[in-house]
Amino acid sequence: MNKTYQIGDQVLLIDTKRRQYLVTLKEGGEFHTHSGVVFHDKLIDVPEGTSVVSSSNSVYMSFRPSMSEYIKKMPRGAQVIYPKDIGAILMTADVYPGAKVFETGVGSGALSMALLRNGANVFGYEIREDFANRAQENVRVMLGEDALKRYNVELRDSYEKIEEQDFNRAIIDLPEPWLVVPHLKKTLLSGGIVVAYTPSIKQAIKFREAIASNGFSLAETIEVLHRGWHIDGEAVRPDHRMVAHTGFISSGRLLNK
Repeated sequence: MNKTYQIGDQVLLIDTKRRQYLVTLKEGGEFHTHSGVVFHDKLIDVPEGTSVVSSSNSVYMSFRPSMSEYIKKMPRGAQVIYPKDIGAILMTADVYPGAKVFETGVGSGALSMALLRNGANVFGYEIREDFANRAQENVRVMLGEDALKRYNVELRDSYEKIEEQDFNRAIIDLPEPWLVVPHLKKTLLSGGIVVAYTPSIKQAIKFREAIASNGFSLAETIEVLHRGWHIDGEAVRPDHRMVAHTGFISSGRLLNK
């Protein structure tokens, strides 16, 4: 039996044109659009997948948001990593349950949520307190209070040093990831994987140079292009728009020290 929506739940409303709206259910709450008002009370105690009608008889489908949908709609301070890149980062870094992961530049917490959902224990460095607070709140809303037990975010600058030791994996989302690499040589376990997410190829090149000179091997750099397809009976074609370049994903593995 489907679990019903309760007060405080995140619900994704989708109209007939497939436009999406993220709503946090409140007792007596109202969601206003150009197509009328959706009363939260119509959703409370009903199962996921229920359709709801607005005050002007517009129909909205309702679902609990997937992680990808939540990331696109969640409150943010910093620009988030796109879901298409998050999936590739998780595979490239080989994140597994119980892995001790160092994440620097947590931003709004999009990648943190994916790491935690994969079962990792995440130690994050962030220099901006507002970003750190936002990331922890987004994790709490999407994954619940228990996830925060595996999520430790500190206001620190990873360009200067890394206090914690014995990481299995490290993920860097900073403008100058090469400045973090010398510290990782001391804090990442032998065989550990480092991944850097960079918007420009020049950043990727400097990162690759840094890992090559600090004991890392098996270096790779990729990008992920995401193109949807329109399928309507016999009318089949690529979508006119696609999410092409967003960032480069570069990785390396630490050799035995």
